[in-house]
Amino acid sequence: MEIELKIAKDEKEWDELVNRSPHGYIFHTWRWLKIVEKHTNSRLYPLIGMKGNTPIGIYPLFYFKKKGVKLALSPPPKSLLLYMGPALVDFEKMKQSRRESLLVEFQHAVDNFIASDLRCNYVRIRTPPGFIDTRPLRWSGYDVEPLYTYMIDLSKGVEHLWRGLSRKLRVSIERAKREGVSVESGDKEDLEFLRTSLYARFEEQGLKPSKDYYKDYLSELYDAFYPQNMKIFIAKYKGERMGGLVVLCYKSWSALWIGVPKTNLRGIYPNDLAQWEAIRWACSHGLRVYEEIDAGDDPRLRHFKAKFNPEPAIWFSAVKYSSPLFKVLEKATRFIYDKFGLGGLI
Repeated sequence: MEIELKIAKDEKEWDELVNRSPHGYIFHTWRWLKIVEKHTNSRLYPLIGMKGNTPIGIYPLFYFKKKGVKLALSPPPKSLLLYMGPALVDFEKMKQSRRESLLVEFQHAVDNFIASDLRCNYVRIRTPPGFIDTRPLRWSGYDVEPLYTYMIDLSKGVEHLWRGLSRKLRVSIERAKREGVSVESGDKEDLEFLRTSLYARFEEQGLKPSKDYYKDYLSELYDAFYPQNMKIFIAKYKGERMGGLVVLCYKSWSALWIGVPKTNLRGIYPNDLAQWEAIRWACSHGLRVYEEIDAGDDPRLRHFKAKFNPEPAIWFSAVKYSSPLFKVLEKATRFIYDKFGLGGLI
């Protein structure tokens, strides 16, 4: 019996499958996907793989069409997301032979849908951390590239985590406290502060963020996920906001998503304290892992993230073209990357 695809219509059914998958992240949830669809001007295809009457996994795809070029992406650009991709249900309970068979069959069914129904010229799938068997993508003709994020194991407790920090970081955190930096729980106004701070930082770097730089997008995500799945940490100095970050939480996972804008304070680093307080909070609330979401392609970011003693965790970006000729033309003209903004998050 072959795997057949159906397009999900029911939020409850979809989110139950996300919750049952070890690869299911908050970005896979129905509300998050629908908000992304709205703000990226794409069309969401929330695919469920069915083996008879049994669901075996989900595969969210976002469809774009511009000037005759058709794309299927997971996740889409301009969504402040690095990864998404497929998530298999009850994956950890399966024997390896069944895992492999289902992965191959599921990917084959999705590729047939992309080629026959959507007729896409370009496909990009970015798998979540923990989804390490990308052989079915490679066997299906995708170019697969490894990327890296950072994970901190919270299971050994706060004292163990503190000892694991670099000595320089511990000194920085203690100095920030002595100098009067405090970290408070933030709200929607604080989210707007972080958004505008990041916007200003990009402008200083000579980049050109989109108009209003995710204002409505972040506001809608806040309304949907705060406070249960979103926590905002704001660092203040002498009553003024100086830094902070947005942490996402889902199942046993937590993560630094956006934030840590650069400050002009000399010798005091509010974001060091803010991130440490976020890690302490996640640990005290029973979460098992804290991710410093990353792609591993910007070496400048490691200086802030690595000092918290995380472990690199692999994830993958897989790209496929409709034909070798289209691949050559895209590499020569960069049309897709330029017109669809696939080269970066901003």
